[in-house]
Amino acid sequence: MADSTFWIAALTGGTAVLASWVTSRGNTRAADIQADTAVLAQRAERLRDSRRGAYLDLIERAHGIGELSWEIAAVQRAAKAGRRPALRDELDELAERERDEYGKLRRCVRVVELEGPAAAAATANALQRATGPFHRALGAMRSGEPEAPQRFHDAFRPFWQALTDFVGAAKTALHEA
Repeated sequence: MADSTFWIAALTGGTAVLASWVTSRGNTRAADIQADTAVLAQRAERLRDSRRGAYLDLIERAHGIGELSWEIAAVQRAAKAGRRPALRDELDELAERERDEYGKLRRCVRVVELEGPAAAAATANALQRATGPFHRALGAMRSGEPEAPQRFHDAFRPFWQALTDFVGAAKTALHEA
């Protein structure tokens, strides 16, 4: 009887040690999974924050170009109505501001290209290209071309549509990140 008690105690003890080891391995694995999940969640949140900042900067710059375009249109309308005789000087100053704004917008587009994803970068590039008709029409206005103000006016809708497209792509990217 003593021999069977010893073997029962040994078996029970061995089972307890094995169960403890299995539990310890399971807890360690669960902790590793939890740590990996936390790291992935933090990375995703940092990516989302970084993208959000890049997207907001680009949207702000696009609005700056839009506001400048409205100023240019107002100057052109005032000159057409005879209320502003020094149109050329004002257009030259506005063209300089437009170049500055374009440079800032271009930088923001490059940051969006870096942050991604590809769909947001593509719509950011389309937005950048949509500023071209404004720039060319402004140059033509400064040269006195009579159809230039209408070309300038016609550039508004495609520009705002490109901005709307970018905002849609940015929203999608932020929800996917």
